Amino acid sequence: MSIDTDYRLASLTLSGSHYDIGRGLGRHGASLVHGHLVKTYAWATVMALRHDDRIRAARSVVEERYPQYLQELSGLADGLELPFDEVFAWNCRGDVWAMAPDGCTTVQIPGSFPVIAHNEDGDPGLRSRCALATITPNQGQPFTAFVYPGSIPGHTFAINGSGLVLTVNNIRSTLAGDGLPRMVLSRAVLDCATIDAALTLLSEAPRSGAFHFTLAQAGQSRLVSVEFTHANCSIAEIASPAVHANHLVHVEMAFEPQIITGSSGSRQERGQDILDANDEPPAPLSVLWDQEHRILPIYRVQPDDPDNENTLATAVFKIGRDSVDWAVYDSAGSAARFENTGLKIATM
Repeated sequence: MSIDTDYRLASLTLSGSHYDIGRGLGRHGASLVHGHLVKTYAWATVMALRHDDRIRAARSVVEERYPQYLQELSGLADGLELPFDEVFAWNCRGDVWAMAPDGCTTVQIPGSFPVIAHNEDGDPGLRSRCALATITPNQGQPFTAFVYPGSIPGHTFAINGSGLVLTVNNIRSTLAGDGLPRMVLSRAVLDCATIDAALTLLSEAPRSGAFHFTLAQAGQSRLVSVEFTHANCSIAEIASPAVHANHLVHVEMAFEPQIITGSSGSRQERGQDILDANDEPPAPLSVLWDQEHRILPIYRVQPDDPDNENTLATAVFKIGRDSVDWAVYDSAGSAARFENTGLKIATM
């Protein structure tokens, strides 16, 4: 395991078995998890639910369908030096608690060469041990993903070895149920070789909580938006520039009960206003770094943010014929902290 912490957003490289990868992630985040996360209201709220029937059911279905990710979670717990039950519950946080602190905004720009851009918003207290992780499992797809201390990969933004790009937004559904934890389901998407495989997985799997995905892939012009809850899954091809600010916006999902925070509603409205005001799609960073709404901006840095979230990183993915150019920024207006351009990917 190698770690670079010269800047706010670290780089992390891991390989080996799923257990090894989980343990490496745990060791990287352990000091911050013990120093901050386990002392938060969010952690206490989820731990009070760790014996909930939904979490017991979730563990059974993960063990049956995805034992490799259960090993990842086991390694994560050992690396963190925390009980497995607590770490598993934390990775089910959005399935049992609608107000889990995960926000995010995604800009979707379709075309012959689509662009996905994404603000990763989360607990600012976790910033110092977040990382851009390059992970090569012994089995499954290699991938690069933004990772949080205490969590398995997949529920933020990522690109895998097949050129599949995914960004993930929290949905605060109030009707979760038995099924796969949404974070395990998103981890499984990282192992998909195609958009269609990911769509089949998301639509057919038993789901516990709710998420939004934006999907694209090298060699394809498709740009796909997926909203799912415990009961329903909506898949839409993006035909015009759009923004998604972590609540259900598909017409087919309008009847689903959810919590839309003031920040989520404001970011959705402001982002769409910026897109609508331009004849041509604007630069995605001009949307994601916007702070025109001073109280509830798209780019979030307030220490008293009402959702207890700040923007921890911004990613831009430009989809090509046989490659994906991407860049990750750890502060607005800065040069890219990480970038990868011109790398050829074997397209399907």
